[in-house]
Amino acid sequence: MSPNTTPEARRIERAAAERFDATLSIAPDASGLEELARNLEHRSHRRYAERPVPPELLQVLFACAFSAPSKSDLQQADIIHVSDAARRRAIVETIPDMPWIMNAPVFLIFCANNRRIRQIGEWRGKPFVNEHLDHFMNAAVDAGLVMMNFIRAAEAAGLGTCPISAVRNRADTVSGVLELPQGVFPVAGLCAGYPAEAGRITPRLPLNVTVHEDRYSESELREKIEAYDRRRHAVLPYRRQRNIERFGEAPFYGWSEDKARQYAVPERTDFGAFIRRQGFSLK
Repeated sequence: MSPNTTPEARRIERAAAERFDATLSIAPDASGLEELARNLEHRSHRRYAERPVPPELLQVLFACAFSAPSKSDLQQADIIHVSDAARRRAIVETIPDMPWIMNAPVFLIFCANNRRIRQIGEWRGKPFVNEHLDHFMNAAVDAGLVMMNFIRAAEAAGLGTCPISAVRNRADTVSGVLELPQGVFPVAGLCAGYPAEAGRITPRLPLNVTVHEDRYSESELREKIEAYDRRRHAVLPYRRQRNIERFGEAPFYGWSEDKARQYAVPERTDFGAFIRRQGFSLK
């Protein structure tokens, strides 16, 4: 690293090396270096200090979240702040391996909402004729964008977060706890609070696997993934192997072996049926 770069530029270089094993550099006078560094340094947090998040800060973060882009300005997302302990416990009981969610100062559920647009059409005397998969996708993507904006804003305010996709494991139960009507469904949960520890950067696939120029390419894909397996294992080895009783114990257990085992077991097989019950045809 050049001694002439700024502290933020050096943070960007260090985080890129740790995350992607990549050598990235940026002009020290470029705009937004602090935000770029914060993005690259992102880490999930599951342990939080016993310090409440001020309600006024939470409202600002909600406003930041809903400042995200929205498909055609349809605004098909909602956030449910699960502050009631009994409701939160009922959700956590559907996720038995994550009891720590109960200790998070803030627990949110980000929902996709296609109901509001249908209601508006009824009020305005217009038919809803887009009964197909795309309107499900639009709502789900809107909710994802809102959640990502919340995460970015929360980290800028000194909070740590951890997304919880497992709220979809029992989407019907979670929907009942939250009293979600037809046209609304949970996309992901999110824990938030002041971190109790620094956490660490999780290595990701190299950019030459996930970024393509002009056309999709799988050039040397297997070799690149195997190299990533070794790099990640060196700094963040898995503490346990999945489904040893079915697949045995691997002599080397990397990211690709873990993900292959994860998707070799049925997961959320009833989610499509739940979504249809919520009023989405998925045609």
